[in-house]
Amino acid sequence: PDPLDASPLTPDPRRHTAMSLDVYLDELQPVAVFDGNITHNLNKMADAAGIYKHLWRPDEIGVTKAHELIGPLREGLSRLTADPGFFGALEPENGYGSYSGLVEFVASYLEACEAHPHADVRVSR
Repeated sequence: PDPLDASPLTPDPRRHTAMSLDVYLDELQPVAVFDGNITHNLNKMADAAGIYKHLWRPDEIGVTKAHELIGPLREGLSRLTADPGFFGALEPENGYGSYSGLVEFVASYLEACEAHPHADVRVSR
């Protein structure tokens, strides 16, 4: 019998087992770690809180990663919650969108950015 046809349980002394090569082919596919939706009717409220572009137009201000949104969203959320009367007065007259909805959205988005700081930021307007 040929020694190269040895059982897999019998080590072949001619093989160098001290070093090896592992080869992997991986495909990285985008996986959403957060998705949210909010009406554009809240754009004035978001703008007054200083986060309109961070929410709706991050590409225009060079934001590509979630960690770049953490500071601005934290500050915007702080502004929103510090003056509910002011921001509540900016609720859309047509009834589509609310102060509480924007606060909840920003809080959830901020939490996701903190949990996944290296995630890519994508928006669809």
